[in-house]
Amino acid sequence: MFYLSLLDEIERVVKGKREVAEYLIATLLAQGHALIEDLPGVGKTLLALALAKVTGLDFKRFQFTSDTLPADILGTFVFYAKNGEFIFKAGPIFTNVFLADEINRASPKTQSALLEAMAEKQVTVEGQTFKLPRPFFVIATQNPIEEWGTFPLPQSELDRFMIKTSVGYPPPHIEKEILEGENPMELVKALKPVMGREKIIKEQKLVQKIVLLRESLDFAYKVVSETRKHPEVLVGVSTRGALHWVALAKALSHIRELDFVPKEILRESAVKVLAHRLVLKEGSPKTEKEIIEEILESTD
Repeated sequence: MFYLSLLDEIERVVKGKREVAEYLIATLLAQGHALIEDLPGVGKTLLALALAKVTGLDFKRFQFTSDTLPADILGTFVFYAKNGEFIFKAGPIFTNVFLADEINRASPKTQSALLEAMAEKQVTVEGQTFKLPRPFFVIATQNPIEEWGTFPLPQSELDRFMIKTSVGYPPPHIEKEILEGENPMELVKALKPVMGREKIIKEQKLVQKIVLLRESLDFAYKVVSETRKHPEVLVGVSTRGALHWVALAKALSHIRELDFVPKEILRESAVKVLAHRLVLKEGSPKTEKEIIEEILESTD
C-alpha cells in the first residue's frame, strides 16, 4: 500500500502521531488547508517539516507576530537603481507547504492577506496578481491557552481551513522512546522523498474521481442541515464546509485504497471538518465538538 510507506516514513521522526499525519496528507490531497491548535513543543513544526520532506515539496515557515505586515508574507516591489525599475520580490508564501506559525498573533489585516492565497492559490500585490506554486498547502498553528497579544481568527478565515486538529502529547511509552533516541530535528534531515510534486498533483486529480455514494451524500446533507437547526447554534456549517467535508472524505478513502466514500469515513472525520465552523449562541453549555457528536449520534 503506497500511503502506508509514506506514513511509515513520517513516523520515523514524528512517533505516535500517525492519525494526525494521515489527516494532513488527506487535506493536502483534497487541496485544502489545516489549522493545528495545540500547546508549544508537541511537534507541530516537526510534523509539517516531515510531511514536506517525504512528499518532496518545498517548505517555508513564518513566525507571525503582532507587527507582521502583509508584505512580510506576500512579498513586495523593490526598486533596483541599476535597472531603474521596480521588481517583485516574492515573500515566503511562494512555496508548496507554508507553515504559518502562531497565526493568531498576526493582526486581522495580516490574517486577511492569507484569504486570497488560501482560497484562490494566488496573491495580489500593488494591483498585480501572482500565481502560487502548485500544490499549495497552508498549515497554520495557534496556541489555545495564550491570549495576550493574540487576535482570534475571524469566522471567514476559520471557514477556509478544511480541518482543525491537534497533535497532543505522545503516549508514555512513545515519549520514552523519543527521549532515548536521536534529536527528531536531526532525523528529519535524513528523511527521503517518497512522492514528489508531480505525483502529488496527479494524486489530487485521482481524489476528485472518488465516488460519493448516495447514502453518504444523504448522510452528509442531514448532518450539515441539523447544524443549522440546532437550538444552541447561531451559525451552522456553510456550503463551503460541506464541500470540504466531502473532499476530505474522498481523500481519506483514496489513501485507504477505496474508490468510493463510505458513510463511516464521513462520520469519522466530521468533528475535524465541521466543529470549528459553528458559531454557538451565547451561554451555550456545550462545545462545538459536543454538538457535532450529538448530531452524529442522532443521524443514520
